[in-house]
Amino acid sequence: MGSPPGSLPNLYFSKQMEIGSQNEEVVAYNSSTAKKARLQATLSALLDDPLLFDVPRKPTLVDVDTLINMELGSAMKVTVVKVDTTSFDVTVFNSATLKDLKSAISKKINEVEQAQMGHRFISWRHVWNNFCLSHQNEKLIDDKSLLAAFGIRNNSKYCFYRIPSKHTMCEIELGCKSLYRKRG
Repeated sequence: MGSPPGSLPNLYFSKQMEIGSQNEEVVAYNSSTAKKARLQATLSALLDDPLLFDVPRKPTLVDVDTLINMELGSAMKVTVVKVDTTSFDVTVFNSATLKDLKSAISKKINEVEQAQMGHRFISWRHVWNNFCLSHQNEKLIDDKSLLAAFGIRNNSKYCFYRIPSKHTMCEIELGCKSLYRKRG
């Protein structure tokens, strides 16, 4: 015989199902949210460690891999001096090409710009068409060339140089002040 609706056994079982459902929700909440919170707290504690000052705030796998390789000696840190004489450091593998260095520079500057000013677009094509890098007064132009071929080692310095326009280049080569005549 079945119990009539609202009788004691039906209320007991529905209450137990409700409690079981709530327990499952609590367990699910505790497992995912608590794990994320613990992971975030651990990551924050690690990033605040003075020994890990060079790890970015939101590191990618590539960032961590590069830093590990730097500690192992298969990557190098280079300093880039901008036109306004400010500088910053980037890390690249020992087997990196000029293109890899340019990519690391653009990533670093984009991160800094994003942190300071929010979203901002930089045309890297324009930058690399108007500026080049140099190392010990040697302009680095071929993107496929290895950095090691230029004698670049850990803690080397690069400088940005403005690439003269064709007009300026002509003035330098011909030794004339201006290619344009004044109209009189």
